[in-house]
Amino acid sequence: MTEYRIGPNPDDPRLTESVRGLDQDGREIETRVVVERPLTLFLNGQEIVTVMTVGDYPEELALGFLLNQNMLRRDDEVTGIDLDDETGVVVVRTARRTDYEEKLKKKVRTSGCAQGTVFGDVMDSFEAARLPEGAELCTSWLYALSKAINTTPSLYLAAGAIHGCVLCREDRALVYMEDVGRHNAVDKIAGHMWRNGVTAADKIFYTTGRLTSEMVIKTVQMGIPILVSRSGFTAWGVALARQANLTLVGRAKGKRFVALAGEHRLRFDADPESVPEEGRRMQRKASLSEDAA
Repeated sequence: MTEYRIGPNPDDPRLTESVRGLDQDGREIETRVVVERPLTLFLNGQEIVTVMTVGDYPEELALGFLLNQNMLRRDDEVTGIDLDDETGVVVVRTARRTDYEEKLKKKVRTSGCAQGTVFGDVMDSFEAARLPEGAELCTSWLYALSKAINTTPSLYLAAGAIHGCVLCREDRALVYMEDVGRHNAVDKIAGHMWRNGVTAADKIFYTTGRLTSEMVIKTVQMGIPILVSRSGFTAWGVALARQANLTLVGRAKGKRFVALAGEHRLRFDADPESVPEEGRRMQRKASLSEDAA
């Protein structure tokens, strides 16, 4: 089993509830469903946004959201993070004075499930972003990561209705975060990376969701040069990935995958015929995940 620095915890009682109902045969059943709760983010004295989340890693979520919205700078000094579990409020405090009243007036609803939001000048900064050369993606790593991630016990396997994002290096999965919206899972990883000084240039980012413009923008914001998914692409996501020199790999299932941007980073060091096809259980899981995406 893969050993993660941070991994899914499907047994955490805070993340699911047991609910009674009926199945297709009219029989009474009891099943687990994912908990969804609001978390309001403040930066210093200013309320920024309320997100719906499963509730784990709220500090990483707050930091990552602010970083990916360009409200928190990479060189900012965070003087404190105050979390109130009862009221569902997290306050990030910085040494630098902040005021984003004007920026908050301009926002874009993204295509992410649970309705992600991008504020202000994020697209302006993206226009100048270019990811560095030097990183590579060996196909042997891709096959190993897909197998490890998709066989990891997770909240998705336990209850469904959730997305996962995984930070990887070469063929090792390092940090696996889940949430009701994939944008939240991305932000949790961004916050973890910033808080722990994790470098981005040699990392691979894996997501269970679609490769949309939002996923591409956030991956580029984080400085990660390679983005992989089991799911498919949007046209704007592909265009933005090509613009920023991001390697974009989708439809990664068993021995199959498609690269639509940054193909020059691929190293074909594994024979696809040596990779087994996914079994029916894994195919069904993938289908359910893509339906939820």
